[in-house]
Amino acid sequence: MKIYIVAIVFFLSSFAFSKQVYTRTLKIMGSRFDITVVAENQIEADGFIDMAINEISRIEKVISSWDTLTETSEINRNAGIKPVMVSEELFNLIQRSIKISKLTDGAFDISYASMDKVWKFDGSMIEMPSEETIKRSVAKVGYQNIILNKTNRSVLLKLKGMKIGFGAIGKGYAADKAKALLISKGVKAGIINASGDLNTWGTQPDGKDWMVAIVNPINKEKVFSWLPVKNSAVVTSGNYEKYVSFNNVIYTHIIDPRTGYPCTGILSVSIFTANAELADALATSIFVMGVDVGLDFINQLKGVECILVDKDSKVRTSKNINLKELN
Repeated sequence: MKIYIVAIVFFLSSFAFSKQVYTRTLKIMGSRFDITVVAENQIEADGFIDMAINEISRIEKVISSWDTLTETSEINRNAGIKPVMVSEELFNLIQRSIKISKLTDGAFDISYASMDKVWKFDGSMIEMPSEETIKRSVAKVGYQNIILNKTNRSVLLKLKGMKIGFGAIGKGYAADKAKALLISKGVKAGIINASGDLNTWGTQPDGKDWMVAIVNPINKEKVFSWLPVKNSAVVTSGNYEKYVSFNNVIYTHIIDPRTGYPCTGILSVSIFTANAELADALATSIFVMGVDVGLDFINQLKGVECILVDKDSKVRTSKNINLKELN
């Protein structure tokens, strides 16, 4: 699933201080990454950024379902056949993913990769798929059929042809891991922005917090509010550029893995929480849940906040965010 950066804007100004802000932009994991560090000079910054890139590349070699040599691909190849023993890192990521699936009642599900591609958002669809076709498209989706064995650290997909994929959590996980590595190497401040999965630590060189802007996803020039981000993650997921319309209903490209139907009612979601992995998964989940159910769900979670823009471009927030006070 392609994630659009629709609500993330941050200051990367240079200041007259001993340390400066350095940023490198590249494409990795099939997505745009902007890696920012606060460092003494360009040479030091380049060394740190190279470390982050190497860590993200390492993670890609574990979780990619496109690379036939990864553990994830091995799990998918053996679906319905036999369990596959995997590294502790991948086992734990799958285990956490299943916990989020249970928490969200299946709105988040890494077995979404099993879905048949019956919806096309390239302008070629002229009629809705039949109800039976849609139902059949998700027949192999279901986190309940991912069987973990802690004793030998193995993973089994019960159904033949079943697949898992980390498109809705992988970039957030990579951002968390890159941040943790840089902190362990002594980098005092920075931002890992993985196509809208943003993780920050420390402050700008002048001591001010990093800032993100919540913008109108239809009109990116209109900023609703600026928000400080302190040693935490913000993930923004947009859902307004790829869609089809039938019977005056707009169906967007994020699909409910439980039903096979595209989500409706939300244009963008920004999740604020401690780590990008969780924020990434929850952003997708809120799209699936819808405005009211999604916000009610977030309001029950400790340490998680949400700002969303609905289909009418109205800004809605979880209970602990007051945009008027922050403007």
